[in-house]
Amino acid sequence: MANLLSTGISGLNAAQVALNTVGNNITNAGTDGYSREVVRQAERVAPPSNRFTVGNGVDVVAVERAYSSYLTSAVWSSNANLSRATTYNDLATTLNSMLSASGDLQGALDNFYGAFDTVANASAAGDTSARQALLGNASTVASVFTTLGAQLDSQQKQINGQITNTVKSINTTLDNIASLNRKIHDSLGSGTPNALLDQRDALVNSLSGYLGVTAVSEADGTYSVYSSSGQSLVSGSHAFKLSTGSDPYDTARVNVLDSSGGDITSRISGGSLGALLDYRSNVLDSAQNRLGQAAIGLATSVNAQQGKGLDLNGQLGKPIFALPAPQALPASSNAGTATVAAQVTDVAALDSADYTLRYDGSAWSMTTTGGQPVALTTNPDGSLSGAGLTLAISGAAQAGDSFRIQPTRNAASGLTVSLTDPSGIAAAAALQSKAASANTGSGALSSLQVTDASNPALLTGVTVAFPTAGTYTLTDAGGTVLGSGAYTAGQTLSANGWSLTLSGAPAAGDSFAISANSNGLNDNANALALAGLADTGVLAGGSRSVIENYTLLTTEIGNAGSQAASNLTTQTSLHGQAMSAQQAVSGVNLDEEAANLVKYQQAYQASAQVISTAQSIFSSLLAAVQR
Repeated sequence: MANLLSTGISGLNAAQVALNTVGNNITNAGTDGYSREVVRQAERVAPPSNRFTVGNGVDVVAVERAYSSYLTSAVWSSNANLSRATTYNDLATTLNSMLSASGDLQGALDNFYGAFDTVANASAAGDTSARQALLGNASTVASVFTTLGAQLDSQQKQINGQITNTVKSINTTLDNIASLNRKIHDSLGSGTPNALLDQRDALVNSLSGYLGVTAVSEADGTYSVYSSSGQSLVSGSHAFKLSTGSDPYDTARVNVLDSSGGDITSRISGGSLGALLDYRSNVLDSAQNRLGQAAIGLATSVNAQQGKGLDLNGQLGKPIFALPAPQALPASSNAGTATVAAQVTDVAALDSADYTLRYDGSAWSMTTTGGQPVALTTNPDGSLSGAGLTLAISGAAQAGDSFRIQPTRNAASGLTVSLTDPSGIAAAAALQSKAASANTGSGALSSLQVTDASNPALLTGVTVAFPTAGTYTLTDAGGTVLGSGAYTAGQTLSANGWSLTLSGAPAAGDSFAISANSNGLNDNANALALAGLADTGVLAGGSRSVIENYTLLTTEIGNAGSQAASNLTTQTSLHGQAMSAQQAVSGVNLDEEAANLVKYQQAYQASAQVISTAQSIFSSLLAAVQR
């Protein structure tokens, strides 16, 4: 009878625990990170008997989480990938919107180059209306470039802020995980703290969205948490916090540091923080550089051709555009006093890369920021040339000093129109050639090109004479022979910053006079040459025009956006699959819990009936004994 009562009480207690557990599952069905709890029961072992054994009831062994560490880790991993894809797609979408909302650069370039045609076709060379319109188009082009550059600069600043805020969120989460580690460790002696375990898993899931992590369960019940690239983030109750600091070259650029102050920016790849850093390095920096490359190509090619013509005042054309100088940023760790001044000297060789210039104690070397070596040559004045740049170094460098060279980064945002006088547009060719009236050969001017507009003798007169059919002499107005030698048909002759090519065969005694263009007001040759720059390859070794370079930029940005959107779709699907698999084990099924509620309610009632029966039997026994 006592055994019957004890058995009933054990069943009642077990059913009570089960009902409480089912009720807790039902009330937390919508709680993020909650793992369904399961009651583990075991039959009480009865003492041995000579004839038979009757059970002593039931014990609740544990209330456990329905949990799979493998599936939970898969959710963390997929959450890191989804967060990264979401952030990357948001940034790429914003960039594409900026590109379309900042003005039509393609149209502005077309109108600008077309305006040179309009100047060339103007009925009166002195009519300044077409020239004034051209300067207006130049201002429009510069404005679109600077607007785009400012938008890209703005996104750089926004990303810096997002990196800082994300690191703060990471550190808060690390502190909370370390705190829960301590609470869980302290609670293990009095049972399994399921709620604390769920809270910790939820925090690790949040952390994975920021950074991408792995968590290792230790024997003492704590988690050791590591970033996807191996940095220790949490060990026991200690959090190894991250921090932010300035880039060693660019103080306006935010980098990520580990707990010891080491720069780990390039080692972070997962989560939203990895997306911010990856997008900044591989999309935004490249977009700024590509846009700057187009601005440099435009200004350099137009200014160079402008300088080869004559304006309405009979002067060689002055630059239409002005550009900021390339940046040469010293490393914060430099011990020497050296400074570097960079200048673009070969726009065709100019790439859209950034470079690192290093001094090893005896020589300078340069690589792209991706580590690709760049050949450097030393000029007679001691400067260095490479990648379309000339680098003038002054001061004393120490071994290990370095500089970040950014030739194109700020060119677009710093592009301005420097020519304000419409009469300063050099529409006319700078030089003219005139054959002597007594010439008897078939030689005729094929081309006369300015090769060096900075030559001070460019506009001085030169006579090209052919003493014999196979020889030539170049003589200036003072009788000084500038050059002579054997001549073959089609040979290029050069002097004073120009080059000349004749067709046909000059006869002995023939001559040609090269002089400043006296017909400048009625000549449009240089305006036509400026208009032709629209289709002229000035970048990428002369294979790509400025317009084609901008088209390449829009294609690269469009591709980045398309790939980001596609990856987001993929990662959303994969995360959904991981969540479904995890929830199939750990999630609360309300239908199942409702059935369990009825089941344990009936068990509770049945156990209560057992107790009542034992009490009735005991009462009957007492009554019988009392008679």
